[in-house]
Amino acid sequence: MSFAKPLTAAALILLWTTAQAAEPAVKGPESVADWHNAGMAFIANGKSLQDNTRQAKNVIIFIGDGMGIATQTAARILEGQLKGKTGEENRLSFETLPYSALSKTYSWDQQTSDSAPTATAIFTGYKTREGMLSVDHNTARYECDAAKVAARSVPSILELAAASGRATGVVSTARLTHATPAATYAHTPYRDWESDSDIKLAGCATRDIARQLIELKPTVRDSLKFAMGGGRTYFLPKAVNDPEYPTTQGRRNDGRNLTAEWLASRGKGAAYVWNKPGFDAIDPATSGPVLGLFEPSHMQYESDRAKDPSGEPSLTEMTDKAIRLLQQGGDKGYFLHVEAGRIDHAHHAGNARRALEDTIELSNAVRRAMEMTREEDTLIIVTADHSHAFTIAGYPHRGNPILGLVKPVPDIDGAATKLSLDKNGQPWTTLGYANGPGYRGGSRPDLSSVDTTALNFLQEATVPLSSETHGGEDVGIWARGPKAYLVRGSMEQNWIFHVMREAFGF
Repeated sequence: MSFAKPLTAAALILLWTTAQAAEPAVKGPESVADWHNAGMAFIANGKSLQDNTRQAKNVIIFIGDGMGIATQTAARILEGQLKGKTGEENRLSFETLPYSALSKTYSWDQQTSDSAPTATAIFTGYKTREGMLSVDHNTARYECDAAKVAARSVPSILELAAASGRATGVVSTARLTHATPAATYAHTPYRDWESDSDIKLAGCATRDIARQLIELKPTVRDSLKFAMGGGRTYFLPKAVNDPEYPTTQGRRNDGRNLTAEWLASRGKGAAYVWNKPGFDAIDPATSGPVLGLFEPSHMQYESDRAKDPSGEPSLTEMTDKAIRLLQQGGDKGYFLHVEAGRIDHAHHAGNARRALEDTIELSNAVRRAMEMTREEDTLIIVTADHSHAFTIAGYPHRGNPILGLVKPVPDIDGAATKLSLDKNGQPWTTLGYANGPGYRGGSRPDLSSVDTTALNFLQEATVPLSSETHGGEDVGIWARGPKAYLVRGSMEQNWIFHVMREAFGF
């Protein structure tokens, strides 16, 4: 066995001299003065803030489903890198909002929650049980007595807005019957009862979620002007073929076509659309209530939307049209919920790129809403319902591709960057999952020749699971507008409801 000889003093001096003369191999775009100037600008901006104590005419709440802090950070960097920058200095649109806080996402019976109780907390002010939507935690699991479900139901901020005479709207890239959007209008002990065929308990009288969207109380029915997302088959009977995918049929056993019932019950000008041409044809200035269902199940990921057979709108386009239509509702204002639901689904699949690109599209939608509304009278809140077991790890250098392999800062200025290697000599990615389908077995593969930025690449996972899980850490809340200053510090998730209620003056 031989060992390398230690460097002589002359060699060390030469190495030191060379390092002093060389430019760093990696560096940020800032000058020394930039750090001071940016800090002073931040202080000056903070001093200029004045709490908006007005009553809100409108409230818009955006939820990035599964958008934990790591997701937000990685999406920020990716967006910046897609613009040709190093990325870390970038900001997503909602990160510029003046007020922020952390949200504690546990539910009444879960340390790490699912989307049903977290959405219930946000929209009703009550933390409830796993899998339950807008009912209190005393509700029995799989409760089939409709009267008991009604007695345990808690009103949502959408329902309160409707009772005040405001117009309302719901937008999601998930199924409209999925947990987060459904919590605004439905009350059920089990989130998976999305159509009647999903209720497999004999004699169960509880209404399915899709049916509840059609059979709303009169005040809520009259207020709901805009409902768009996925989930067509949950509204169609089994005898009806899907208009976009002819071999796919509806899911309903009761024979009801709920899209037809929407048109029949919503009055003059009511519309139902299922593709991009139909969406584009809607004139917000003249249209009546609109139901849009763009996929049999969830809408396409933003990464795949351009390949949709019949076309479908982006989250930004739906947000834009929803605001324009709701603004026609008169002087009383409106409530709008917008969900980027597929961030969550991409993470469950262990696919970081799709999750991050959907997060960037959420940022685009928030930016559009900010451009279309006035801070004086519209409260905008952006948050997440929960996090994921998603990590940003290692010591990658500034500007290292966020979807790439870890390359640290070289020890010597001027030296080339090299891959960081594990104990077995294998490189690894900056992004990863604590669990999920990206598990490769006991011996890690050599990723040095793998395109880890590819759309279908699955980041490595430590624990093998068919579906990656949620994370239990706090998530962010950002806000601007009337009463936005109430968003502060460490908040229980259900307090978000009380901020919205206070802003409305209920």
